[in-house]
Formats: sequence, C-alpha cells, structure tokens
Amino acid sequence: MSSLVDRLWYSQKRPLGFLAPLAWLYRRIAASRRRKALKDRAPALTAPVVVVGNITAGGTGKSPLTAWLVTQLRNAGWHPVILSRGYGGKSAQYPLVVNADSKASIAGDEPVMLARATGCPVVVDPQRLRAAHYAIDQRLGDVLVCDDGLQHYALPRDIELAVFDASRGLGNGASIPVGPLREPAERLNSVDYIILNGSTGVHVRRHSQFAGVQHRAIYTMNLSPMHLLHLASGAQVPLAKLAGQNVLAVAGIGNPARFFATLSALGAEVRPRAFADHHRFKPGDLKTDAGEWLVMTAKDAVKCQDFAPDNAYALMIEAQLPAEFGRRLLGQLARWRQLHPNTSGPLAAASVSTKREHHHG
Repeated sequence: MSSLVDRLWYSQKRPLGFLAPLAWLYRRIAASRRRKALKDRAPALTAPVVVVGNITAGGTGKSPLTAWLVTQLRNAGWHPVILSRGYGGKSAQYPLVVNADSKASIAGDEPVMLARATGCPVVVDPQRLRAAHYAIDQRLGDVLVCDDGLQHYALPRDIELAVFDASRGLGNGASIPVGPLREPAERLNSVDYIILNGSTGVHVRRHSQFAGVQHRAIYTMNLSPMHLLHLASGAQVPLAKLAGQNVLAVAGIGNPARFFATLSALGAEVRPRAFADHHRFKPGDLKTDAGEWLVMTAKDAVKCQDFAPDNAYALMIEAQLPAEFGRRLLGQLARWRQLHPNTSGPLAAASVSTKREHHHG
C-alpha cells in the first residue's frame, strides 16, 4: 500500500493527472468549507488551543509530536488536555474521556496510545469544539492540544503546527485525488510552525525554507526508538536484542516503510507486512514463522493487546525536537496567559483516573 501511494502521490510525476477535474472540485469545496467555518467560528476559548496537523493525507508523525508537546507543557507547569477525533473508534456517545484502559475499538487507536504514553486526559469527539468546551467546563486542564485538526476550522486556535514527513514533503504538489494535498501549499503561510519529521538526522537544525515555502519557524523532529515493550508482560526489552533477530513487522499506519526501515537499521531481519492506516487487526494477521518475533508500532499495539501472541512486541519511540522550538512555543503560551489573567482556576480531579471510559452526551 505504501509503495503504491508513494508512486501515485509522492513522486514528481502525476499518474492520476487525468483526475485533475476532481482535484479542482476538491480544492473548491475545501476552500468554500473553510471560508464558511471561519465566518461561523465560535469565539476564542478560555484556554489556549494548540493544533497539531498537516496539509497532506497520510501519517506524518502528529501523535508523537503531540506526546512531546504535552510533556513539555506539563514540565512548564501547564495542565494539558489532548483533543482527538478518535478515528477508527466508534462510541455510542460523545464526548468520550479516554484513559489507558480504554478500548481502541471504542475510543480509536491514537487516543488510547496517547493516554498510555502521556497520562494526560484525552477527550474524543468528532466535533472537536464540543470536546474543547467539555474539557474546559470539567476543568480537566488549562491548555488544549488537538491531535490532528488543522482543517477543523470550527475549533478556534491560538497556535498551529503543520507536520510533514520530510522525505515525502508535499509529494507531487497536487490536491487530492491527483496528489496528497488537503489544502494548497499557501496555507503554510498562516501556521505558526512547520515541523519536518526526519529531515536530516540532526534534530537541532532549523530551516528557513521547505518545498519552496519561506517560513520564519521551520524545525526538524526525529523519532528515536527507545526500547521494545513485551505486550504480554509489559517488560521493557533493550533494542540491542533486535540485532540478527528474524522479525515479522506489521504496521497499520500512514507510512509503514519508515517503521520497517527503523527496524532494519536496528539490525533486525525484517519480513514486512503493511496494512491500511487504522487497520482493525485480527489474530490471523499476527501469525509468525518459527523463531520470528512479532514487532508492531505502539499505535497498533493498543488494538492487539487482547489477542497478541507471547512473541509480540511494540517498538516504543520518542520525539526529539530543538530546545529553541520548545522555548518559542512556551513563550507564546506565556504571553497568552498574560493577556488572559482571569482564565486560570483550580482544576477538578481528572476523571481519567478511573478504570473505564466515560461517556457524556
């Protein structure tokens, strides 16, 4: 699947160029929806909103960046709440407060992964504005971080981050379905930061231009493997154990090739098996050959926890970004707080500490 997407969207050619009328229609509809949403947008909220998103289809590293952000915010004295659409999950009611024990089939894979990785409250709702109001009304935190939602214009926002897979960039520069663009490249002129996932291998580099777009704040993010997590026991296994190990690598993410390449770079003998993004795994998807380990992403692991075999592991990763980026973003939020001195208040006890999902109609 990934190689097909790369050929169709992420080369300089446009093999789907005959669909140009549909791409033109997509752009027109997207622009019209944006204008209407901006015109009807709700007033600014009583907590700052940071939106992490992208203008291309597919995985770019938004969730690891979200996890990094909330860690930085918490270390700086903020109480972050993550907002998510909950793609891949289906709940009877929304908003849905997610915790580490929530089911991915109900809450979505990324919200459960983020709840486990960060310990922060995660509120899922296809209507992100409703989730934001709920988080504020229930005093779950004092800053909202929306994982994906750059095009969800009903949600007011104070800071926008656009994340890209640096090796893919803007692809062939065309709109869906000819290319990967959800919005034209000019949209990047209005975001606060552009984050390039895996640009140079050196996470301190700052850029001034990306894909011909000049921008005042372009930074590189790298995703560093930390350890393997044995799904059955929860034990941490050193990455060195992968050297020479035969591995069936399964991935239901936006860019599985990056995951497979990471395992190979760690010395594993990889047999790759890619699935569609947000794939609902079944036990039959996880059958290995004799002597093989089964290795998956943390995002996929939350869906396979209940039926994963004893030889199953998740590769745990951590985002790394320049300290300068963190300082700049925290500085923006500090200025927001100075301009809104009466919005902070005592926080209610976080309801995510309980052992079940909470539904709120």
